[in-house]
Amino acid sequence: QVHLVESGGGLVQPGGSLRLSCAASGFTYGSYAMRWYRQAPGMERELVAFITTGDGSTYYADSVKGRFTISRDNAKNTVYLQMNRLKPEDTAVYYCNAARLTVSYWGQGTQVTVSS
Repeated sequence: QVHLVESGGGLVQPGGSLRLSCAASGFTYGSYAMRWYRQAPGMERELVAFITTGDGSTYYADSVKGRFTISRDNAKNTVYLQMNRLKPEDTAVYYCNAARLTVSYWGQGTQVTVSS
């Protein structure tokens, strides 16, 4: 059975940092590109970052470039999102996604709230 379990969300002040983790099981993790999405209230889900298989190339949305870093540990079947210099507009539910060809798996999401 496929599981993607996010953790690490919470409440943080503007300018602070959080590291999200997504632990994967039940599929061949190393063969899947891994993505982080987020969805704020009343907004569409948006792609934040992804990391490929193989050479681990990364992509970031313009809104997070230079502040967020995605990484993966294939030995631990885990993908991370290091979030620095957080802003109130980063407040959202963050979702982990694994994708390969037409197959896509989603986690349940973790809430990130940036507020003073």
